[in-house]
Amino acid sequence: MTDSSYLERLTQLVEQGERVRAVAKTEIAQGVLPPDPPATGSPEPSGSGRGGGRGGGVSGALLNLLSPLVSFSAGDRIVDRVTHGIAGRGAPGSAASTLQHSRRPVPPATTLDDTILAVTDRRLLVCASGPVKLWSSKADDERAVAETRVVWSAPRAAVADARVGWHRLNPKRLRIEFTDGSWLSFTVPIAEPGKPLREIASALTGR
Repeated sequence: MTDSSYLERLTQLVEQGERVRAVAKTEIAQGVLPPDPPATGSPEPSGSGRGGGRGGGVSGALLNLLSPLVSFSAGDRIVDRVTHGIAGRGAPGSAASTLQHSRRPVPPATTLDDTILAVTDRRLLVCASGPVKLWSSKADDERAVAETRVVWSAPRAAVADARVGWHRLNPKRLRIEFTDGSWLSFTVPIAEPGKPLREIASALTGR
């Protein structure tokens, strides 16, 4: 499914008179992400959260490596930092914090969907497609596009900068920085072109 497949649907979702400038199918980069917004966070068990002891974090990381089905918050962050680095920063409730939370699957997640970035002459939009399948038919793809919805948005003025560059072995990583000091990164698979991400950056910055 190409990025342009979503363009017609996005023109239906924007406000009257709003024009779509760029569209990219992407995903939030792997790595350590900003914390969740305060109102949506839930208390973590004693000893397994960010405030837990050092031993709990290390043992959690080891368990995460041994079994992906075992999840500890501190362990997750250690594994993410070592294997993928930093994918975003920001205080709870910042633009990057609320954006990444908007794309987190709600348990029990039984389907997958695409993340779509769009830039209009007014806003940065983050959208979620309808359910997608690994082996999809044309009808499946059309249904995913038709069910695309906006899950997060911010005025263009809230974006301080955007650029595509190298991160470790990935030459196609989009970093969007917000005026509140937070930032978040997005990627596409290595085999896919980085042009849509560069178009997003250009549309946000005018460069």
